[in-house]
Amino acid sequence: MEARFGLSLLRLTLLIILRFGKAEAAQKGSNNGEVLPESLPSAPGTLPHFLMEPEDAYIIKSNPIHLRCRAMPAMQIFFKCNGEWVHQNEHVSEESVDEATGLKIREVYINVTRQQVEDFHGSEDYWCQCVAWSNLGTSKSRRAFVRIAYLRKNFEQDPKGKEVLIDTMIVLHCRPPEGIPTAEVEWLKNEEPIDTLMDENIDTRASHNLIIRQARLSDSGNYTCLATNIVAKRRSTSATVVVFVHGGWSSWAEWSPCNVRCGKGFQKRSRTCTNPAPLNGGTFCDGPSVQKITCNALCPVDGNWDVWSEWSVCSPECEQQRDRKCTAPAPTNGGKPCEGLSQESENCTEGLCIQEKKPLHEIRPQSAENASDIALYSGLGAAIIAVAVLVVGITLYRRSQSEYGVDVIDSSALTGGFQTFNFKTVRQGNSLLLNSSLQPDLTVSRTYSGPICFQDPMDKDLMTESSIFNPLTDIKVKVQSSFMVSLGVTERPDFQGKTISGSFPHGNNRCFGTLHSRNKLPYIQNLSSISSKPEMRVSGHFGHQGGRLVMPSTGVSLLIPHKAIAEDNSWEIFLTVNQGEPSLPLEGAEVLLGPEVTCGPLDITLSTPVALTIPHCAEVSCEHWNIRLKRKSQQGKWEEIMSTDDETTSFYCLLDPFSCHILLDSFGTYALVGEPLTDCAVKELKVAVFGCMSCNSLDYNLRVYCIDNTPCAFQEVLSNERHQGGQLLEEPKLLHFKGNTFSIQISVLDIPPFLWRIKPFTACQEVPFSRVWCSNQQPLHCAFSLERYTPATTQLSCKICVRQVKGHELILQVQTSILENERETIAFFAPEDSNFPAHNGPKAFKIPHSIRQRICATFDTPNSKGKDWQLLAQKLSINRNLSYFATKTSPSAVILDLWEARYPFDGNLDSLACALEEIGRTQNKLSLVTETHAEDPDFSYSRQNGL
Repeated sequence: MEARFGLSLLRLTLLIILRFGKAEAAQKGSNNGEVLPESLPSAPGTLPHFLMEPEDAYIIKSNPIHLRCRAMPAMQIFFKCNGEWVHQNEHVSEESVDEATGLKIREVYINVTRQQVEDFHGSEDYWCQCVAWSNLGTSKSRRAFVRIAYLRKNFEQDPKGKEVLIDTMIVLHCRPPEGIPTAEVEWLKNEEPIDTLMDENIDTRASHNLIIRQARLSDSGNYTCLATNIVAKRRSTSATVVVFVHGGWSSWAEWSPCNVRCGKGFQKRSRTCTNPAPLNGGTFCDGPSVQKITCNALCPVDGNWDVWSEWSVCSPECEQQRDRKCTAPAPTNGGKPCEGLSQESENCTEGLCIQEKKPLHEIRPQSAENASDIALYSGLGAAIIAVAVLVVGITLYRRSQSEYGVDVIDSSALTGGFQTFNFKTVRQGNSLLLNSSLQPDLTVSRTYSGPICFQDPMDKDLMTESSIFNPLTDIKVKVQSSFMVSLGVTERPDFQGKTISGSFPHGNNRCFGTLHSRNKLPYIQNLSSISSKPEMRVSGHFGHQGGRLVMPSTGVSLLIPHKAIAEDNSWEIFLTVNQGEPSLPLEGAEVLLGPEVTCGPLDITLSTPVALTIPHCAEVSCEHWNIRLKRKSQQGKWEEIMSTDDETTSFYCLLDPFSCHILLDSFGTYALVGEPLTDCAVKELKVAVFGCMSCNSLDYNLRVYCIDNTPCAFQEVLSNERHQGGQLLEEPKLLHFKGNTFSIQISVLDIPPFLWRIKPFTACQEVPFSRVWCSNQQPLHCAFSLERYTPATTQLSCKICVRQVKGHELILQVQTSILENERETIAFFAPEDSNFPAHNGPKAFKIPHSIRQRICATFDTPNSKGKDWQLLAQKLSINRNLSYFATKTSPSAVILDLWEARYPFDGNLDSLACALEEIGRTQNKLSLVTETHAEDPDFSYSRQNGL
């Protein structure tokens, strides 16, 4: 009742005010002479009309909002919020008159604060509406809802990164955070907004999701979902989209020419994985990149003359003719044509025929046969005189050198170039022999021929301290006219070669075969007291953490990566190097470039590949060498598993100048062989000079070794010389030995006169090409015997010249004291790892495990800019056969294992740090180095370079 009474009172008050206003307006109008029209809307029956209604609003943070309302005609306007009237003092009112109609316009607004909204606890949102009064009644506006605006931080669904094949559909889902008002979603690619109007391939209209209908390479990138409302902006986590491409083979190239000019060879053709090239982690092409087929190049046949035809009948010019044809055989396949005349003529009347009114005997002959005959006879006469002089000279020389017990039976030893002469039975007391007190055994006879250079120290014993030299009753020595002596052991009186099937690429007259003299059976039968060479062996226990096994002073090592051995397992792993005769049968022109290495046990199962390092002696060049890796099966048969040029996913070979690093999935026996493709194929030989006193106090022996440049071979020589009491006189040097079939000449020069003299016929010695080229890691040496004139001479100075005919030459300067207490020792081979062949756990690796994990996590993940494991391999100079790494679970880990095997003890991380710095991915990737190895001096470089 009270409410109704108050409302009635309010209406009455408003009515009185309205009427009073109208009377006042009428009075003013009559005073001004104006009369209001009868059709004015303010006449009875007109309700207020809202020109502006309050709108929904959001309170941002603590800022109040304004709700406005405007009506015409309106005597009064008030706000009602949540069903309750707003106090009159909270209203701000403005009045105006519509110029067109003259009606009164009233505008009112109120402020709504955050506190008011938060304090309201109704079933619906906070709302307000306007109520306007006129003389007829009231009108109500629409409800305006007031809400507190917000936007939560976390997305209900973040987009997820994807790796998709090119031309497939990509859908990235995004559900923005909860908020009032609802957030609008925008997509960013690499921090740039995506404009769907410019790219019809992208659609962002479906429930905030991003749809790429057909993936392109350009669609690779980092995608971010951006949610925005009036309060804030929220960014989702970035989703990396990688559009990858599987590699495809290009067409095969044309077959290359046959690699040999004559005989059996091979042709090859190649293709590249560029159609398309694998990108962004796509799989590498499956299959070989190189194909090889055998070919038979037709050998050039030089032409040869057929027999002369019969003389023709005598012509009127008193001549008869005959001819011959170059058909026996005719030159084919680029062979040389026949040399000489195909036709000749002669006088057929014995000078009785007259030409041009002159007797024929007065006409000068066309040929110079008479002059040639005179020169021939003169040469023969000079040769006979020279032979006579040489015979006299040799006789005098033999008599002057009779104290050596040498009687030259055949005086033509120095006249025929490569002749034979004999030494008679040694006289008792002869100072030339080491044990002259023994009587000779006249029932024993052995023939010596071939080079004086020996294949191993067992041969050396035959010429120095062994008593086998004593019972020899007949020694035949081949002497060259240049005083080069070749001395060896064989069952035959003549030096012969055994030709291997197949031919050298540049001519079928090149001998790459082994020699009968290399057969050591005669030695073994007579030297049973000399034991065979043992194999070198090291071993260590390794577990899940891996490690490194090193064969000291041989260049052979084995890297067992982390996790290669199953957890909770431990194995005794061993390495052996064969020091005896190689068990690998060589085919054609193959040569052994490094030692035979066995790693085991064979029954171990490896989770990741191990890295085996084998030294080699080849000057690496794919143009001149075909280098292959062979493995010995469990049945004992050798088989080729790959060529270093092949693309394969089973094995990986990385050739360095002096070593080959092999990634293996199983243990076994492995060897590296090479086949020369051209004359320019080079083997690197290490030349070393050793010296020691002989049994005779005045004699001094020099031994010059030419061995394959591998630490294994040199270590064997050092061991044997140490056993024989030899001393290294000069630091070894490298000789580049070409496969051009030319031999090696070794000579002793600049011997001090009147202090030393060299034994006869040993100043210069020559080693056949095949003996050096096919040495197969077996040491070969030449012995020189020097003699002092007096015991007072204690210093020796001379030069050793080692040269290949038409090849490389080097000089070794020898300057030493023959007395042990005065001799300066040349230190060679002092490796730091000699006493510690096995390195277990983290200390075996240069890269700490935590840093290694970060590098792998970074580069194993494909990157839109291509900064993945393939770029890491490229920066570490691993540029070929990348398909091998693509098959591994963690390609980066295998690449780092290969790097560890390649640089085992270099003391710093230079190459890896530089590679990562070039890639630009080092920031915060290797910082743990300084944390975990702050006191490790090996990592000083890492600290200095911010790693």
